[in-house]
Amino acid sequence: MLAFISHPSCLEHDVGTLHPECRQRLEVIDNQLLMSGLDFVIRRHDAPAIGRDALERVHDPNYVQRVYETAPQTGSVWVDGDTLMSPGTLGAAERAAGAGVMAVDLVMNGEASAAFCAVRPPGHHAEQGTAMGFCLFDNIAVAAGHAMAVHGLERVAIVDFDAHHGNGTEEIFKNDKRVLFCSSFQHPFYPFTGHGSDTDNLVDVPLSAGADGAAFRAAITDHWLPALERFRPQFLFISAGFDGHVMDEMSGLALTESDFAWITRELHRVAQKHSNGRIVSILEGGYDLSALPRCVVAHLKELL
Repeated sequence: MLAFISHPSCLEHDVGTLHPECRQRLEVIDNQLLMSGLDFVIRRHDAPAIGRDALERVHDPNYVQRVYETAPQTGSVWVDGDTLMSPGTLGAAERAAGAGVMAVDLVMNGEASAAFCAVRPPGHHAEQGTAMGFCLFDNIAVAAGHAMAVHGLERVAIVDFDAHHGNGTEEIFKNDKRVLFCSSFQHPFYPFTGHGSDTDNLVDVPLSAGADGAAFRAAITDHWLPALERFRPQFLFISAGFDGHVMDEMSGLALTESDFAWITRELHRVAQKHSNGRIVSILEGGYDLSALPRCVVAHLKELL
């Protein structure tokens, strides 16, 4: 059974009417699940609030404290140039990070074959001590940290196919040889990182603006898949960003639902071979309200 983890609190992160990272992103996913029939073959779970200890495995404790102190009771506060906190943001961020921890436990305990976390705010731009790019806590990093600290895993892979480089996840784990981080992204593009040389545990695949499915699939086949085979991960995490879709104005890539289905299928094959099928996927980007839910459904069908 595929676990689908979310929480109503994630709708209460209020970024205003013109911000692309809006609550409607989760609402349209829910609607598409119903229309596709997938809602009848998944098991829904409410995400718990994260504990401070889990956050502080991957974030500087002083930064975590600043986030809690900055959370407004009324109005809104900008914590960087494009990351906003409203009165509902801290609760949403706690549930978004908590979803990944719950997902790991469900999969490790055999209660779910895989898990998808439909949460916001997203996480992969948040560094150890910095919020940025709509992100406060690095949800995927928190989940991976939990898998290693609580379940004793020694090799976990995080793959990130968002159109924007997952700089926060890379910064957190760049010196941790237990983690293989693979990222594909448009370059040059925000946050203008991730185009340096690969290392033993970092595999970055920059894509030019206009890159289509053929270019994306070739890059993944040539770079990610061999690295994953060498690493033999015990658990596979996916930062699932769908803003590389051709309809999404937040990038210049030209991917389609079939490309996201293909990469999910390839990652599922890797997990079946090396990880006992263990996969946790967490929503990152994807801002076109027509394309996003179709991409998520394509992704979930392959996870099933």
